[in-house]
Amino acid sequence: MAAMQAFTEQRTAKPSEDTPDEIWVCQHPPVFTQGLAGKAEHLLFNPPGPDHIPVVQTNRGGQVTYHGPGQVVAYPLLDLQRRGYFVKEYVYRVEQAVLRTLQDLGVTGHRVAGAPGIYVRLDDPFAHAALTGPTDPAAPFRGLGKVAALGIKVSRHCTYHGVALNVAMDLAPYGRINPCGYNGLNTVDLASLGVPVSWDEAAGRLVQHLDSFLAP
Repeated sequence: MAAMQAFTEQRTAKPSEDTPDEIWVCQHPPVFTQGLAGKAEHLLFNPPGPDHIPVVQTNRGGQVTYHGPGQVVAYPLLDLQRRGYFVKEYVYRVEQAVLRTLQDLGVTGHRVAGAPGIYVRLDDPFAHAALTGPTDPAAPFRGLGKVAALGIKVSRHCTYHGVALNVAMDLAPYGRINPCGYNGLNTVDLASLGVPVSWDEAAGRLVQHLDSFLAP
């Protein structure tokens, strides 16, 4: 996080043409991260809690989430002004890259209005039918599992933080939080959906699609 922030502060202090855009890709050791508006009640334990997984305060948007081995985390560091689109379209393009990555692997991802990230049908993640009808306000994620989370920061038109795609990870820590601030939200990975893809392949596909969909 400190490296992303330093990179962004450095590039906003000089002409944008001097700072090429980058995409950083990694996986993290186990960690919970809170967004700027993160509420303490979405942590269902008193830190450091079981296994002593740290809780890190960040300056991204959104609530609490978990990162760990087996998850592809991609941080696009882009100058949106130079690329010619605004934040709302940026979010759409990042989500579109995840959707296409899942499509490559035979999985159908879905957006849920007002809840950034990508979701799958738990009963049939490979079905192509779109989600239909208004969601139940009392249970907006009924029948769905979240496979990718999104949390971004934009400073002077430049983005950092990014997107996390769950590939094959220990999902137990998600049971210690309200993921992204939603009580009872199921979190899944590709392995639990029956997709035997390696971290390297998933990362390669996601970066390829991010590079394509985030083009000017």
